Amino acid sequence: METKSNNLNTFRILYLIKGILTFCFSLFFFIYACIGFFVNRAIEHSEQPQELPFNFGWLFVIIGGVGIIACIVLGILNLLASKYIKETKYYNFIYAIAVINCLTGILGILLGVFTLIELTKEDVKGLFNK
Repeated sequence: METKSNNLNTFRILYLIKGILTFCFSLFFFIYACIGFFVNRAIEHSEQPQELPFNFGWLFVIIGGVGIIACIVLGILNLLASKYIKETKYYNFIYAIAVINCLTGILGILLGVFTLIELTKEDVKGLFNK
């Protein structure tokens, strides 16, 4: 019986790298939230007589918090996809993460599209069905 080569090990490594980079990217949102916190403190302690319509520092904090949560969740999902590719389990989960990665910038688009191409091959589907 002839075994065909596949790129699953390469994709496993790339998903691991993408997950780690996504965790690192969450630090930018942490800095963004810190800027919002310091703007809040500066506005609260300012001695200007006119009031602002709202404290726009909270906008920075909220966007930063949502960004941190989104990056951490996406990083965890990428690490899980890397693990499941290694174990050749959960074909649909890996397929869904590949589609989600297509929404996350150029690295995600490339990784997602090439993963989808690899996952649609019949011999790779057979690895997941055994």
